[in-house]
Amino acid sequence: MASMAFSAAISTTHSLYNCTSNSSNVSLFVPRIIASAQSKESNAQMGRRELILKCSELAVLGAIFNFRYTFSVVFDIWVFVEKVFGAFIINEFVMVVDSGKKPGYLGVQKNLQALALCPATKNCISTSEDVSDKIHYAPPWNYNPEDGRGKKKPVSKEEAMDELLQAIKSTKPDKFTPRILEKKDDYIRVEYESPILGFVDDVEFWFPPGKKPIVEYRSASRLGNFDFDVNRKRIKALRLELEKKGWASEGTF
Repeated sequence: MASMAFSAAISTTHSLYNCTSNSSNVSLFVPRIIASAQSKESNAQMGRRELILKCSELAVLGAIFNFRYTFSVVFDIWVFVEKVFGAFIINEFVMVVDSGKKPGYLGVQKNLQALALCPATKNCISTSEDVSDKIHYAPPWNYNPEDGRGKKKPVSKEEAMDELLQAIKSTKPDKFTPRILEKKDDYIRVEYESPILGFVDDVEFWFPPGKKPIVEYRSASRLGNFDFDVNRKRIKALRLELEKKGWASEGTF
C-alpha cells in the first residue's frame, strides 16, 4: 500500500519535471477546474517559481489521493474476507475463527482418570504430560503444602475450590477475560477470551480423588501452533495469586 502511494508520488513528480521543462504542457495534467481558471491568464505571465509551486501541490495531492484510495481498497478486501470466509491473516499464519465450539476431548478422561494430553502444537500445557516434556508439562498445585498451612491450618477441598474461583475471577493475565463455563464438585472449566480478536483458550482444573491436596490443570489455545507463552503466563499468574493464600507448586515450572 505504501509502495503504491510512493509510486504515485514518483509518477506525479515525473509530471512535475515535464511541467517545469515545458510550461505549455500544463493543461495536460492540471485538473479541468484549475485549467479553466488559468485559461484567463496566459502561461507567459506565470512565473517559473509559481508554476513549480503549482506542480508541487499537485504531486502531494496525487500521492495522498492514491494512498487513501489504496487504503480504502485494502480495507474493503479485509472486511470481505472476514465476513465471507471468517478468517484473520495474522503475521505469517492464516487461522479460521471458529472458537465458539468446545473441543470434545475436554474434561476428565475416563480411561486414564486424568485431564487430556496436549497436541503436538506449542500452545498447550498440562499436568498430565510427562515430566520430561519441557514444552507441555507443568507441575500440579498443592493447596495444603506440608511445609506451609498444611501443618498449621489446612483447608478443605471445598474451601480450596472457592479460593481457586476467586483467583480466576480476579486475575486477568494478558487482559484475557475469564468465563467460568462449568463447575462441579471436583472440576472447573474456564474459557479465556483474548481482548482484540476474541480467540478462546480452554483452561481446566481438576481435584483428583484421594487424600492428597492436589490440583491438576490444563491450559490450551484452540487455534494456531504457538501461543508465545500465553498459557504459561496465565498459569503462573494464577499460581502467584494462590500462593498468597497458602498454595504451592509441586515442582519447578
